[in-house]
Amino acid sequence: MNLYTCKLGSPDGRILEKDIEAQDPVILRQSLEQQGFFVFRVRKKSFSFLWDRGHARQKVSQKDILAFNQEMLVLIKAGLPIIQVLDAILERAEKGNLTEILRSVREEIKGGAALSDALEKFPKGFSHLYIASIRAGEKTGDLPQTIRRYIDFLKKSGALKKKLLAALLYPAILVTVAIMAITLLLVYVVPTFSQIFSDAGSRLPLPTIMLINFSVFLKHYFLLIISVVTVSVLFFRRWTSSGTGRFWLDGIKLRLPFIGDLITKYSVAAFTRTFATVMGSGIPVIESLRMSLGTLNNKVLERKLLEATLHVEEGISLATALESVKMMPPLAVRMLGVGETTGSLEEMLADISDYFEEEVEGRVTLLTTAIEPLIMLFMGLVIGAIVITMYLPIFRIASTVG
Repeated sequence: MNLYTCKLGSPDGRILEKDIEAQDPVILRQSLEQQGFFVFRVRKKSFSFLWDRGHARQKVSQKDILAFNQEMLVLIKAGLPIIQVLDAILERAEKGNLTEILRSVREEIKGGAALSDALEKFPKGFSHLYIASIRAGEKTGDLPQTIRRYIDFLKKSGALKKKLLAALLYPAILVTVAIMAITLLLVYVVPTFSQIFSDAGSRLPLPTIMLINFSVFLKHYFLLIISVVTVSVLFFRRWTSSGTGRFWLDGIKLRLPFIGDLITKYSVAAFTRTFATVMGSGIPVIESLRMSLGTLNNKVLERKLLEATLHVEEGISLATALESVKMMPPLAVRMLGVGETTGSLEEMLADISDYFEEEVEGRVTLLTTAIEPLIMLFMGLVIGAIVITMYLPIFRIASTVG
């Protein structure tokens, strides 16, 4: 997410300047216009970490956001006004970014601001999606239901991420250990053997000579190699953070065998769950589509969704628009079509998300189950090849003696 400074004209004639986080400036401009603002300027804020104005730039963890909303839901349902709700939360709150932000939010509300307007002043603490959901709940007069729906959204999206991270943790540890073990052998063990062979004056086999030469090169230029790799990675990350580079990389990801399909389904699951949550808060379909765009986390899919959104604005049904851009698997499109026809689009979006989340979880489990023995096998083969190559001269000497 990037931080943008927006100069806006409000519907009541005021000129406002706001800092808003968004994935894309075009989508942000369209979203603001949909909310009734006249957009004078949208400009990316360079080096935003240097523009820190206290707590307005401090991030809040998803865990803290979840706990805050759970407490707020209980207190609002008990009939307390929002000022007393915040007072009760702050009384038991520990020190941290969220506590300081909530103190400022409380002061804004005491000054006459709505909850959504007060939260909007802290774009690092609260996402645009959350603020828009709260604003919709205020307009419909059903804020508790909006908060409950957002809590469910945070729990389900967070649960999938935790399962994926847990599944990938062990393979990541195995890869790290394998790289360290092989590097240790090449940088320290092989040169020791090469010195022994050199002192003995024995004629070495070609594989042993090649391995020793590679080991010597690696040892002499180890720091240089690490530096070159680090700089290359940094430049690559910087390039892929740009629009062109990110679009290219995301396109490559989607074309990878097995992995591409997995990424697509994970993105669709995140998008449909967000879309269902935003629509359930009472936000119109077009605005909900634009707000859910960033959850795809893939520039190629985002461009396809933006194209589909334009088709929907022209009067085409959502399922037909998504089918035309080939953004979703056919099953998801068919389910969306059924949801539109029966008037249960929100429920169908949640079902699509549940279905693809289960499929992604199953595929990741299968992938990690298959990759763990492959990593062990690869590690064993490489280390075994290094050991055998270094023992070849010893085997030759032993056969000569025999």
